[in-house]
Amino acid sequence: MLNPQQRAAVEHCDGPLLVLAGAGSGKTRVIVEKIAHLVARGVAPAAKVAAITFTNKAAREMRERVGKRVKREDAEALSVCTFHALGLKFLQIEHARAGLRRNFSVLDADDSAGIVKELAGASVKPDQLFALRSLLSRMKGDALTPDAALAAARAPRELEAARIYAAYQKRLAAFNAVDFDDLIRLPVEILERDGEVRLAWRERIRYLLVDECQDTNASQYAFLKLLAGERGAFTCVGDDDQSIYAWRGADPGNLDQLSRDYPNLRVVKLEQNYRCAKRILRVANALIAQNPHAHPKKLWSALADGAPIRVLECRDSEHEAGRVASQLMHLREKHELAWSDCAVLYRGNHQARPLEKALQLAQVPYQLTGALSFLDRAEVKDVLAYLRLIANPDDDAAFLRIVNVPRREIGATTLEKLGELAQSKHLSLLAAAHSHAVLQQLASRPAAALAAFVELIDGLHAHARQTAAAELVEELLRRTHYVEHIAQGVRDEALRERRLGNVRELTGWFRAMDDGRARANDLAAQLALLSRADKDDSSNSVRLMTLHSAKGLEFRCVHIVGCEDGTLPHDGAIDEGRLDEERRLLYVGLTRAREWLHLSYSVQGRRYGQSFKHKPSRFLDELPTADLHRDGADPEADAAARREAAATHLAKLAAMLG
Repeated sequence: MLNPQQRAAVEHCDGPLLVLAGAGSGKTRVIVEKIAHLVARGVAPAAKVAAITFTNKAAREMRERVGKRVKREDAEALSVCTFHALGLKFLQIEHARAGLRRNFSVLDADDSAGIVKELAGASVKPDQLFALRSLLSRMKGDALTPDAALAAARAPRELEAARIYAAYQKRLAAFNAVDFDDLIRLPVEILERDGEVRLAWRERIRYLLVDECQDTNASQYAFLKLLAGERGAFTCVGDDDQSIYAWRGADPGNLDQLSRDYPNLRVVKLEQNYRCAKRILRVANALIAQNPHAHPKKLWSALADGAPIRVLECRDSEHEAGRVASQLMHLREKHELAWSDCAVLYRGNHQARPLEKALQLAQVPYQLTGALSFLDRAEVKDVLAYLRLIANPDDDAAFLRIVNVPRREIGATTLEKLGELAQSKHLSLLAAAHSHAVLQQLASRPAAALAAFVELIDGLHAHARQTAAAELVEELLRRTHYVEHIAQGVRDEALRERRLGNVRELTGWFRAMDDGRARANDLAAQLALLSRADKDDSSNSVRLMTLHSAKGLEFRCVHIVGCEDGTLPHDGAIDEGRLDEERRLLYVGLTRAREWLHLSYSVQGRRYGQSFKHKPSRFLDELPTADLHRDGADPEADAAARREAAATHLAKLAAMLG
């Protein structure tokens, strides 16, 4: 059953709609029901409905839920994807208008950073490189051209990034490649300048649904407007209280901009929370009420009050981690929780180290979200680079990655010489390696190795025209002897098996994604869009993750560590007066908890080898005292809790010794 506000959001189809959906208010259900309503009532055929999410995992889950509400053929016709996946689809159709050839490549973050490093100079330090790449991404996210970025730059680092921008784009054009930001920027440029394309895509997408609209940047918002047009046939769902990505260009002000761009915009608020105990919700409401609001709302719950929210004062991060492990063990024993019902959240990834140690000592299974992604594994990136080069001979980044993998005795000196010759003749590296005149200018052994590499890529390119994607991967592995390369190069048996397993899994991914019509390069581009959060893990283990990573998830028990000034809120936010987003970040963490919520802080910290005193987070003082159980406030209750925790530890030790 939908509640009245949810039903109003589902049934409004006559104009633009903004759904302000609080945490745990059933927004995904509303989007799923709205899609089913649009199709059933004939507002738009399924093939002309597009639902946009911010992660591939969310898109996959939404697609599965929609599949249970509409006919199979309608479910297959729907577009449910991320902004970047929609941009990729757009460019695959309109590639010529973007100045791209059909088989363009999508560079990942490492490839992009490599180009920026080359343009910035070999002396650039890692933190400077990260800052330059972030600024470049922000400029594209703000829909700035290289000239506009240069005009808008003020700080020295901004000027440096703006100067690199134009050269960077020339390099991408030479590679027949785009980066992630271009997947939005280029479609926006084309739609803005070409009325014919605009009309065609508005006909292609008759109704648009956008989830997490508060997380859109300037380019994504422009993409939405250009596709929706004056009709405004869209439903945007968002929550300004959960906007936590300003550092990557997200602008919660886009929710307000909708009402200015569409004066007939209808706003529906979803304020009933179906997730959190009343006490957790009261605390979260009290915290977020400290922020200014253009669209004030107050979440409420029909659930029970629930357990008091514990606030733990700890000596240092090691003591804090030990208490977290103890609390998790105690809650699991007392309430028969699964380990996967529990999450430990923190502001920064460095805070996970003492937690991992404490959980390992307590033999508590855990999963560290944000660790090295499957798609970041060297062997996976190698295979994808082969596929990119097979499909796009101008992809110099892919060429450089795999020209000597497995080893072919093609050294850095040879590659530098090849690069100079390629640049002088305005050729890609692979095209230069095809040239007999170029090879003649290289030493005989590396020239022969390059010629053999060219022959290998040419053969795989011909094979790609007549085989399915998964079979192409298998043929690639056979011809390159890549499996043997791993087997011979890794002595540790467990590591060797993991790496070989990753290659097998990648082949399985291609087989699962292949519908019989897809080309290997298209599937490789789709894989390039996957993020760390997209690979699901359903193992029974405690989840360790940042507050940013926890958005969209929920757990029966949540423990938030590091609730100290300087950590949460972060030092930089305190210095720059940016407390609103830090408060929203904690709000997101609080509202991940369904039944039990614990907050903790350390009295003593250590930085650069020096000890210092922490102050408890100023946000703790914004929480209602009556709903908190602070250490020391009730000595009898504290003593009873310690006795219970000790009994749990003894039982655990007895089980281990038994």
